[in-house]
Order: sequence, then structure tokens, then C-alpha cells
Amino acid sequence: MTATPEALAGVVEAFAAGRGPVAVDAERASGYRYGQSAYLVQLRRAGAGTALVDPVGCPDLTALGEAIGDAEWVLHAATQDLPCLRETGMRPTRLFDTELAGRLAGFARVGLGAMVENVLGYSLEKGHSAVDWSTRPLPEPWLRYAALDVELLVDLRDALEEELERQGKLEWARQEFAAIAAAPPAAPRKDPWRRTSGMHKVRRRRQMAAVRELWTARDQVARRRDVSPGKVLTDAAIVEAALAMPATVQALAALPGYGHRMGRRQLEQWLAAVQRARALPESELPQPALTPAGPPPPRAWADKDPVAAARLAAARAAVTARAEELNLPQENLLAPDTVRRLCWEPPDEASEAAVARALRALGARQWQVEQTAPLLTAALSAVPSDV
Repeated sequence: MTATPEALAGVVEAFAAGRGPVAVDAERASGYRYGQSAYLVQLRRAGAGTALVDPVGCPDLTALGEAIGDAEWVLHAATQDLPCLRETGMRPTRLFDTELAGRLAGFARVGLGAMVENVLGYSLEKGHSAVDWSTRPLPEPWLRYAALDVELLVDLRDALEEELERQGKLEWARQEFAAIAAAPPAAPRKDPWRRTSGMHKVRRRRQMAAVRELWTARDQVARRRDVSPGKVLTDAAIVEAALAMPATVQALAALPGYGHRMGRRQLEQWLAAVQRARALPESELPQPALTPAGPPPPRAWADKDPVAAARLAAARAAVTARAEELNLPQENLLAPDTVRRLCWEPPDEASEAAVARALRALGARQWQVEQTAPLLTAALSAVPSDV
């Protein structure tokens, strides 16, 4: 494994001198560490071989990204790895996503192992995908497993490119890949505590405040200790305390998730969070729910706007039928959220050009517009205004 600046310099030189696409993968320590940082970066390129780079020993991989230059990156499920690679200073200018290519080509199973087996006829070694990649030193079998993830990626890319070309979908894939490469980093979530699992059980605003205080306290501890928040306190335990609003350490200790293994100091820490929520004035309590941006949930459309509900039903049916004809998932033909937004606020003019403009404004790629604008125009036009 490349873990020193001196060794990294040799990898940079080798990959700069290599040729053709570069297979890239990253391993995170999800469920073990705080955040989604990379703990291993694997690369393979013709003329350079395979490199396993340790981002702990070599946190700045900007020079490696620059050595690759404008060569095509080949990744599997690129959107999962690009954020942690970006943290190291590596950003592709163009890429080929073998998972997304498999979806567009109509493969039922698009995991890397299934794709390699179905397309190339090889079986990849299994068994280490969920290990703690922050472990040091990394065991030899784990490193071998990681190296195999990039061993055949370029071969898989070439075979999928041929298949997409045969199906007439290669240009579609290129547009998708360009959109992924150009996408900015995701914005931080607003009120991430609202995504606590089991939150739907919490109805009262003061209980919601308890979830917020407990979530924030847990996040601070997890960040300081660099461990997964779920290892500090489970979501289920947060919800239990918020529902019960215990007033004493003994009452908290009696709840699920706060058992005998938890020390008094920890119990006092969580109780203090509940007490902070208990002491908040009404004006500082969270609102029951954030007003979602965009249209309401589709189940509410029939009551709020029956005409829009009829438009959505017709549009969904049309997109589903077209996706089946093209042998690709409906969500890859056109994002469900795009269909909902179009149907909730359709263009004033029910023309194909107006629908196409609306789809582009919602982020649809040109190939998606070409495939769906005519049928969506027909679906919107077929719904009378007095349903």
C-alpha cells in the first residue's frame, strides 16, 4: 500500500506515464467512522499497473489527480465515491460509470460482482465489502479484495460501451456521465436531525426538540471521537428518550438503548440534552414539519388538485410504458421528481416545445427530453381541466 509522500510520488509518475482510461475505486469506513472519508483509494491504468493509496498517510492526492489529467475515470456507482475522492483533491473531468451503464443497457443486476460475472464471465472474490477500512495495518486479504475491484473495470467499461452502442444508447450514457462529472457537491442538509429513524412517532414539538438536542449532542461526541454516530447512541434510543422525556437518570436508564452498559456520566450527558429541550420556551421549539419544496406528496393530490392528480397518473403511465419499450428503469428515463413537478405546475402552453423547456429547466438531459417530451405533452393534453 502506498502510504508515504515518497511512495506517492512514484505512483504519480507511473500514472502520468500510463495510457488510456483509469479505473478508480474508494473504500470508506461507513458504520465505523464519523463521516464518509476515503480510507483506501484504488487505481489501475494500462502501463502503470494497480496502486492502492492510503489517504491517511497521503491525505492530499491533488498531484495524482493532476497526473491523470483529462483521462477518463472508470468508476462503479460514481456518485458514491466522488464526494470522498473530492475530499482528497481528486476530481474527474470525464468519467464512465459502469453501474449506470448497466442500468441503461437493461441489466437486472448492476452490482459490480454481478456485472463482471454476467458481462465478462469472471467471479470476483467476495467477503470484505463491509469491513472497517480505517483498520491499520490493512490485512493482506482485504488489500487483495480491494485491488480486484479495479482489476477488470476497464474491460467491463469497454464491453458495456459496445453493448450501449449496439442498443443505440451510447450517447445517452455519455450525457449522463457528463452530468455526473459536472455536478457540484451536494448542499448540506437542512435540519438533518429530522431524518432520525423513527421520527414519525414523535408528534409533539417539545419531543421534537428533545430529538434535536439528543441528535446534536450525539453528533458532537461522534465527531470528536471519529466514530459512527450510531455507535454512540442509536436512533431508536433517541426516539425512546424523546417520547418519554425522562426527568431523572434512573428513568432514562430504564429506557431501551440506555441499559446497564452505559455509565452514569454518559446517562447524565443524554439527560442534559432532554432537560435542555424541556427548558426551551415555546417560541424556540421546532415546527412539526418543514414545508417541503415543490409539490406535495402524490397521495394528497387527489384532494388538493384532482386535475393535477389525473395529469400525474397519465404521465406516469406514459413514462413507464416508454421505459419498458427501451428496457431501462423508469427512474433513469426520467426522474420521478421531475415528472411530479411538471404535472403539478405544467407549462401554460401544452406544446411539445414548452414541455421540453420545462424538462430542461428541471434538469433533464437532452436524450431524456427527446424520449419523453412528446409523450408527456400528449399525456398532459389528454387530461380535461374539469376532472
